[in-house]
Parts: sequence; structure tokens; C-alpha cells
Amino acid sequence: MQLQSHKTPLTLLAIYTLLFVTLAINPYDRATWWAENIPIWIMIGILVLTYSRFQFSNFGYFLMTLFLCYHTIGGYFTFELVPFDWGNKALSELGFDFILPEGRNNFDRLGHFLVGVFAYPAVEVSLRQKWVHNNLMAWLFAVFALGFWAASYEIIEMAYAITEGGESGAAFLGSQGDIWDAQKDMLMDILGGAVFGLLALFNQRNWRNK
Repeated sequence: MQLQSHKTPLTLLAIYTLLFVTLAINPYDRATWWAENIPIWIMIGILVLTYSRFQFSNFGYFLMTLFLCYHTIGGYFTFELVPFDWGNKALSELGFDFILPEGRNNFDRLGHFLVGVFAYPAVEVSLRQKWVHNNLMAWLFAVFALGFWAASYEIIEMAYAITEGGESGAAFLGSQGDIWDAQKDMLMDILGGAVFGLLALFNQRNWRNK
């Protein structure tokens, strides 16, 4: 069995930590910043505590770090206020106006698609740990797990918005006036999970023997 270097995971953790510390200074709304970052800390804590027992592939860590950095930027500005005009224009030109409508800041919705990166490590761990012995089942496990998390997080957002109220509650909810925002966010989570889960299956030769 190949031994994986610790260099890449530690470098990615250092990059994220530097970004986090920088963006912890004077965020747009401190209450929203706390609400957005606590789940991220929990996620990082789990990865750190389980690292000695199971190491994901370097690419798996890269994808997870990409999402963590993206989410941390959203927590600093609030997702609705991230400067993203260039991205909104590019997404509109791709023709996804139903799910990524022009006139709203789609930084948050693209972020929900990037939640799907966690399907990659979900497929990886389920196959490497032999929780399943079938690629299809590994992919379905990852997609359904992402779907469950997506629905759960929308409930958390709603509960926080009702409890906190005011600008912080609205900023964390991030619906931007769209009554179907929760459903569209969940769809993006699941679509992202389907795409990154497939990427894991196509790329498994690079991590299967780790």
C-alpha cells in the first residue's frame, strides 16, 4: 500500500488558515460570520481528528479546501454581497437563467453546486474502506448523502433566520427574494454531488491503492 505524503494536506490547511485569519478581521456582519463559519470549523475538526486513521487523496483534499475557501469568502461579505458581477455575467451567458437567474448574486448558488465536491471524498472513502463494492452504490451513497445534508442545512438556515431575525437572519438565509431559493439550492447541491461523484469514479485509479 502506498504511503501518501503529508505535505499537500498540511499545505492546503495552512492556505485555508491564512485565508480564514485574514477574513476574520472586520467581516460585514459578525453574527452572520459566526453562523457561516461554525459548520466549517466542525468539518475541519472532523478531518483533522480522523486524519491519523484515514487520509483522503490529495485531489480530494484540494476539492474540499476549494469549497472551504469559497464558503469563508461568502461568510466574510455575506453571500449576497460578495463582489461577483463578472461571475454573474459569465453564468448568465452560459444560459442557466432558470437556476442562476440574471439580476441576483449567484455566488451563493454556485457555492451550493460546490458543496457537491464532498461527493468526491464520500465515494473515495466508501470504496477504499469497502463500505460498498460497487461503483454505482458508491455514487448513489454520495449523492443521497449530499441530498440529505442539503435539506438539513436549508432547515438550519430557516431556523436561524426565524430565531435571529433582522439583517443577520436574512443575510444567512440568502434567499434574495426568491421563494424557491431553498429548492434551487438543494437542486444545485445534488447536481454538484452527481458531477463530483462521477469525477471520483473516473479518477479512482489515482487513489484506489492509497
